[in-house]
Amino acid sequence: MTDFGFVQNAAGRKVPTVVNGKPQPPFQGVGAFQPSGSKAAPPIRSCQDYPADGDKRLPDLRTALERCGLRDGMTLSSHHHLRNGDRVALEALQVAGELGVKDLIWFPSASFPCHEPVIDLMNQGVVHHIEGSMNGPLGRYTSQGEMRGLGVLRSHGGRWQAIQDGDVHIDIAVIAAPTADPFGNANGSHGPSACGSLGFALADSIYADHVIVVTDNLVPFPCIPWQIQGNNVDYVVEVDSIGDPSKIVSGTTQITKSPDRLLIAEYVARFVRDAGIMKDGFSFQAGAGGIALAFAQFLKEMMKDAGVKARFVRGGSTQYLVEMMEEGLTDYILDGQTFDLAAVESIATHPHHIPTSPFTSYNYHGKGNFASMVDAVVLGATEVDVNFNGNVNTHSDGVLLHGIGGWQNCLFSACTILAVPAVRDRIPVLVEEVTTITGPGELIDVVVTERGIAINPLRTDLLDAVEGSDLPIRPIQEIKEEVESIIGGKPEAPQLIDRPVAVIKWVDGTVLDTVWQIAD
Repeated sequence: MTDFGFVQNAAGRKVPTVVNGKPQPPFQGVGAFQPSGSKAAPPIRSCQDYPADGDKRLPDLRTALERCGLRDGMTLSSHHHLRNGDRVALEALQVAGELGVKDLIWFPSASFPCHEPVIDLMNQGVVHHIEGSMNGPLGRYTSQGEMRGLGVLRSHGGRWQAIQDGDVHIDIAVIAAPTADPFGNANGSHGPSACGSLGFALADSIYADHVIVVTDNLVPFPCIPWQIQGNNVDYVVEVDSIGDPSKIVSGTTQITKSPDRLLIAEYVARFVRDAGIMKDGFSFQAGAGGIALAFAQFLKEMMKDAGVKARFVRGGSTQYLVEMMEEGLTDYILDGQTFDLAAVESIATHPHHIPTSPFTSYNYHGKGNFASMVDAVVLGATEVDVNFNGNVNTHSDGVLLHGIGGWQNCLFSACTILAVPAVRDRIPVLVEEVTTITGPGELIDVVVTERGIAINPLRTDLLDAVEGSDLPIRPIQEIKEEVESIIGGKPEAPQLIDRPVAVIKWVDGTVLDTVWQIAD
């Protein structure tokens, strides 16, 4: 077996000190690791090597990859703004396979079920391993120990940090662009395949050795607005379709109809109000899950009743946030990605709907970021333990099924709230110890379930703020034990093998936890 050099990190987790042949610092505690050195840099290029008329078009992706010098062992990156409708990332990897290239590292900002055929490319030896979220089929493949290298899961901000700090060197970035010009300027907000922002591809365009823009909507120079600058782009490839924009709406983007989940959403909104967070000029972030969307609707009505206006809301944007802005309940939407087509249309037309990148929003190795400026964030989780540690990567059976996204980065908000059902598929969500730590408990302030609200004892200010409220404030251990008494005990421990299949990186690039191979 490969020598991973395991150590116990500051979270009490056994983690490897070598990942895919590279030394890795273990998690040392929140805020304990101090970076040093200078940012990474791409090679210097000269204008004399590019067309004077600005036309960088090539006939196809194969030609572009060959011109970029594609060879064995390179790192190819892609973005996921097209979500489950993306066609470009898979095509790039398949073309690499046709060219006979082996042992590539795929570095997506996220993967989706549409990328399941990458499993065939891994079996063929074209792709060695994935450093990016391994969702659904790719996650199960990884959990079964089928991938040759270790998977590396990072948050959106952690991905930028890894590129910026030189932890990951991108040889070739392939950027699917809903609109682009022949020079390589590109945006995601316009065109038949519009997906909103291209913020997740921005770091790739800045730091990669070679950058290919692939578009199905080529416009004359200049492409306005440009989110990707053509000065960073080597080649432009025009194709019939980069993806299916209707499948941007993947996952839950509808308000829950479950009575229990609606109750959770109402509790969260009431907590934000009663704790004094909801006040003129405040800010919040909520995801696109059913509970989070319902929370936004409950909060919207409370804001109207109180005459309160937010200065900004952070997205993942949906039609619900767009409606809040159109109704004058917030000045701005600061948008990292769009989750439905109403939000795509808004980002293209509304001057206060602002596309952002993980650099401004989440990068921990920057001179501050937006995450800590948000007053309240509402997130989900697969598990939460009695020490308030959160897990979003694995389920109680240990199977890796989700990426991190911006979840870790959001933990730095002034009030982090996990809105979770106490039971999911007859399995308790509140546990003694999470299967995988994605976020340390010291950063998780409130856990809201249909059976009560648990406030982290570290947050005495929040406990004081809601004292006397009619909200059902209860110790987390008490809620957990009540659930176990109802369903007949604790969940079964996952059956795992002492063999790592992936690691969870913390926002500072240190190794927070290990994902272990499942036994069956």
